[in-house]
Amino acid sequence: MSGFFKSSIGRKIAMALSAFFLMFFLIMHLSVNLLSLISDDAFNTASHFMGTNPLVQFALQPVLIFGVVFHFVMGFILELKNKKANGVAYAKDNGAANSTWMSRNMIYSGLAILAFIVLHFIDFWIPELNTKYVLGDMSGLHNGEMRYFHELQEKFVPIWRVVFYVVAFVFLGLHLAHGFTSAFQSMGVTAGRKKALQNFGKIYSIVIPLGFIIVALFHHLNHNH
Repeated sequence: MSGFFKSSIGRKIAMALSAFFLMFFLIMHLSVNLLSLISDDAFNTASHFMGTNPLVQFALQPVLIFGVVFHFVMGFILELKNKKANGVAYAKDNGAANSTWMSRNMIYSGLAILAFIVLHFIDFWIPELNTKYVLGDMSGLHNGEMRYFHELQEKFVPIWRVVFYVVAFVFLGLHLAHGFTSAFQSMGVTAGRKKALQNFGKIYSIVIPLGFIIVALFHHLNHNH
């Protein structure tokens, strides 16, 4: 197994697998968030289920956290390996002739997304852990009402947070635009399907970030009106 991660192909495959997992998670996460645009009750119910279900909390959540950490660590390792192999900074490797700006600067969009994840954890995940496991409140209630929808809206009252989220999701879109196709290429499944995958990847990299942006803007505007 250690030999697998030491090889260039092994690292790229591991990176691709973690990317597939995270892309699937984004779909699930957005699906729950979009419920908040339709019905606060539906969003509260889904959030309470996700926040109290043992399988989600003690099996899927640790896997997700590992996937996020693994993906970023592996990304940084690949970036360092590229720099070492080329002898110059990857972004300056005269790659403009045969690669996109995004493909040469994935490390920067990755760092922006990582900064966003830290804020997102501070905003939602850490307070949730504190409520459930420190205060011992698993009811999901606040003043007799389900708290999730209200907490979501409260987070998007400050305009600075909304702007930060929007910018972060733009970077996510740029990251996905290259990462989606790159992940499939690493798995060697693009033969004869490259154009279709590129088109689907473009749609995915626009729709997913745009969905999250709509959620943030909706709750900011709705709360203030």
